[in-house]
Amino acid sequence: MVRTPLRRQAICVGRVNYQKPNGKGNIANAERKGVAVRERPAQAPLGCNTYHRPVARDRRPAMAASEGQTPPYQTLAARVANIEPFQVVRIFERARALEREGRHVVHFEVGESDFASAAPIVAAGIQALRDGHTGYTEGLGMPALRAAIAARYANVDANRVVVTTGASGALNVLAQALVDHGQEVLVPDPGYPCNGAFVEAAGGTPRRLPLDAGTGFQPTAAMVADAWGANTAGVLLGSPANPTGSVLAVDELAAICAVAAGRGFVIVDEIYQGLVYDDGASPSALAVDDNVLVVNSFSKYFGMTGWRLGWLVAPEWALDGIDRLAQNLYLAPPTMAQHAGLAALGAEASAIHEQRRRIFAQRRDVLVAGLTKLGLPPAHPPAGAFYAYVDVAATGLSATAFCDRLLEEHGVAVTPGTDFGHHLADRHVRFAFTVEEAEIVLGLRRLEAALQCWRRQP
Repeated sequence: MVRTPLRRQAICVGRVNYQKPNGKGNIANAERKGVAVRERPAQAPLGCNTYHRPVARDRRPAMAASEGQTPPYQTLAARVANIEPFQVVRIFERARALEREGRHVVHFEVGESDFASAAPIVAAGIQALRDGHTGYTEGLGMPALRAAIAARYANVDANRVVVTTGASGALNVLAQALVDHGQEVLVPDPGYPCNGAFVEAAGGTPRRLPLDAGTGFQPTAAMVADAWGANTAGVLLGSPANPTGSVLAVDELAAICAVAAGRGFVIVDEIYQGLVYDDGASPSALAVDDNVLVVNSFSKYFGMTGWRLGWLVAPEWALDGIDRLAQNLYLAPPTMAQHAGLAALGAEASAIHEQRRRIFAQRRDVLVAGLTKLGLPPAHPPAGAFYAYVDVAATGLSATAFCDRLLEEHGVAVTPGTDFGHHLADRHVRFAFTVEEAEIVLGLRRLEAALQCWRRQP
């Protein structure tokens, strides 16, 4: 994907304006985006505090606005054109519309646990509010929470833990800290769709590694080595992975780290780490290489998506830059959520989370067995997360047509593979086993009816 070059423009920043904690928040944000900065004198009129967005060189000249038209200066940055909308949002909204009409929909499309946050987590959040914990915390997170997260790893000091606004906050900070304008980052295809957007927001370009069942939907060290070029900044992996549920083998990760050693970074998104089924807990990438940057979250295993709380673990050399970026981008993670996060790591909540993991494992088995019986086995057996990635080419339908018809005609919502990349995307769909087992059985029954109907009337 080629990014449109941007002209360097100026931002005039007032000394009397609100400043971030380092006193240069507005200036730092502008410089990070490649925008020249000049400070206006303190006595300059406040109207001078205007940010002129970078303008793409090949953007058509703005025409004078006539009545009823948008003024020419109200234009979006060129990078926005590269960000594709989520098809899952379209599917979900259509499913909700059908439900408002009185129809019942089986929701296989939502990548979110159907379990509410465990009672100890909710109680801790409520208590934090009652105790008046509604202000900012330390920028990198509450020391007690950082220590509790560090204890989950072997030989990780709490100073290396950065608490963030969800895993998305962690990935955004890391992209801004590690990727320079014009650099490439290797990302899996299929993979978590937002990773490419984070790279592009930092001025980089995601270079996609095409994956399939032959590689277990995880990149190999040979693939990384072949794709690594002079302009490569690093590689961003996910294990367990969305949308496939695949887990990266420890020896393969070690080999990938060896490829990247001395050349660039390795980030491993471990947001589904607690949701591994057949072989018990999956070791963190930090157990393989201490220089890996690890991202995790309270969203998936801990069932706290709406609390917006995550973390990253970084090597010492990266911490100062990450600290300054986090201050300017987010100030601090949500305070109430951090108190709830402490409870999530406690023994009482952990027992609940493990029980739920066993339920997810049982749901996976029911879904995989049902899909296989219908002639649509997962392209690769899901070892973790809560997804099954299925090749539907045998139906004669594209992934998008499969999803649309299955929803409209039979009331089953699934996500097309086009949400997760480009490689073989329009022949795959993702099923999420984030509904009760009875709903999974009902969804399989409806899918069977759909396949029979489509065979008779394509």
